[in-house]
Amino acid sequence: MSEPLVARMREFGTTVFAEMTALAVRTASINLGQGFPDTDGPPAMLERAVAAIRDGFNQYPPGPGLPELRQAVAEHRKQHYGLDYDPDGEILVTVGATEAISAVVLALCEPGDEVIVFEPYYDSYAAAISLAGAVRRPVTLRPVDGRFTFDPAELRAAAGPRTRAILVNSPHNPTGTVFTYDELTMIADVVREHDLVAVTDEVYEHLTYDGVEHIPLATLPGMRERTVMISSAGKTFSVTGWKTGWICAPRGLVTAAQTVKQFLTFTSGAPWQLAVAHGLREELAWVGGLRDGLAAKRDRLMAGLTSAGFEVYRPAGTYFVQTDIRPLGFTDGLDLARRLPELAGVVAIPTQVFYDRRDLGRHFVRFAFCKKDEVIDEAVARLARLNG
Repeated sequence: MSEPLVARMREFGTTVFAEMTALAVRTASINLGQGFPDTDGPPAMLERAVAAIRDGFNQYPPGPGLPELRQAVAEHRKQHYGLDYDPDGEILVTVGATEAISAVVLALCEPGDEVIVFEPYYDSYAAAISLAGAVRRPVTLRPVDGRFTFDPAELRAAAGPRTRAILVNSPHNPTGTVFTYDELTMIADVVREHDLVAVTDEVYEHLTYDGVEHIPLATLPGMRERTVMISSAGKTFSVTGWKTGWICAPRGLVTAAQTVKQFLTFTSGAPWQLAVAHGLREELAWVGGLRDGLAAKRDRLMAGLTSAGFEVYRPAGTYFVQTDIRPLGFTDGLDLARRLPELAGVVAIPTQVFYDRRDLGRHFVRFAFCKKDEVIDEAVARLARLNG
């Protein structure tokens, strides 16, 4: 039998997250690779999900999502960003942000259309674009003065007559960059000039540090009507397994996404939706404590990585620290990541797999700090062997 997988998906095998997590299990290594916390979310929110199950919310909820969650999302957008979205038609509940991104790209892109992405990019972006038969146009984020940013000229050059959309992830995984107002203004200028749709992945919106503010692209002049704003409960409330996300956008864009989404998953679990509605209304003080705790964990891991000999970039948001491995004498992050369990009993993620032009990211490795302090401390002690 010939290769059964369609040609456009053959570059995507087992994800690097699955490979590295399996490697951690096989070698009993500490997993600082995949970005999931090892503690649970707000207790009252968890109990709300349990109560929903016991109260019979176990059948299909409405395709757009439960009204309770759509209303809570609308209230949250208004309270935090001054953005008005109609919960009946401008908000769509999805199975996490990953499904939201896929549904939007599939809904908007014809074969041959181009989508601008900032590399390194979260791996599902590339897969979603390929599923649509569209073409990636990468714009590279490079370190400048200790943070990753883009060259405005490279961004402008990436937009052309076939460009349909731009995918913007801020706070950015895996670099930890939070785009500034000036950077967002440059992006918005390109979007307006080329009549594009901006698809914004904002799942780390509440996890920024050092007083850095997350600014949604949709708040910039002329951008609400051409932005699909995507977020989720997983990172905000430490419930990544609930896979509950949402889209906020003008009615036509939401209708397009829902037309596709109804044939992907139709809807998402009702108990989680009710619990997340509670979380958005009642648990943001808990999220503030989570953010402060993650900032301390970030600093704890950064200090250990620096002592171990890595060049470390200070993230302004997300769960992740980006490092340069060259000071340790290594040049290939994928090779080091596969050897790291043997060398130090730790698993990390090689950043090069998130680039189209892999040589540009070959020397970077990403570590997650959304772990208990004792786990970070043990990992740091093990990584010290690299500099021994």
